[in-house]
Amino acid sequence: MQFGVDEAGKGPVLGSMFAAAVRADPAAVPEGIDDSKNLAPARREDLADRLRADDRICVAVAEIPPERIDDPETDMNTLTVAAQAEALDGVARDGDAGVVDAGDTDADRFGRRVADRLGVDVSITAEHGADEADPLVGAASVLAKVARDAHVAALAAEYDHEIGSGYPSDPTTRTFLREYVADTGDLPACARRSWSTSQDVLAAAQQSALSEF
Repeated sequence: MQFGVDEAGKGPVLGSMFAAAVRADPAAVPEGIDDSKNLAPARREDLADRLRADDRICVAVAEIPPERIDDPETDMNTLTVAAQAEALDGVARDGDAGVVDAGDTDADRFGRRVADRLGVDVSITAEHGADEADPLVGAASVLAKVARDAHVAALAAEYDHEIGSGYPSDPTTRTFLREYVADTGDLPACARRSWSTSQDVLAAAQQSALSEF
């Protein structure tokens, strides 16, 4: 059987990264599957529901929370490998073959690293842009993105505040961080403390406090 793997949420300053794995005959994948970035949110959610409801398709999702991301003993390339391997371990069987979206400039190295972490014997091909070229990787991209979007919505509800997409370039996200730090003196638990955006917000708040003093 074939599989595809991809991740979402590698770059945000808020929240977890997610990886998804899909094991199926590519013919079972619904029409319209594409890289999740090319699909509207409602379309992604519909496709994710159809993927999960089809008993010909096996899916698994792995989450890497901020505390793992902030661990100084690791890095994002290693965590992307870990996320994809953890998701793939949830569906793969000995003898399977498939494609993972390469999270490293060296695609072959990335594929080897994912394979080395697995508890099953499979054949992995890692490719850049696989979420657009391979239907199973595209399906995994959709599932990972839907999981990430649901996570962000849950965080917004938890903090009772608009938090935006969670990406450093999002003004809503940056406003949330600044206001949270101004109100509490520290970053929210959902923030990736090691990200430069988080450090900049903390430093600015401390400088402001010193100026007022």
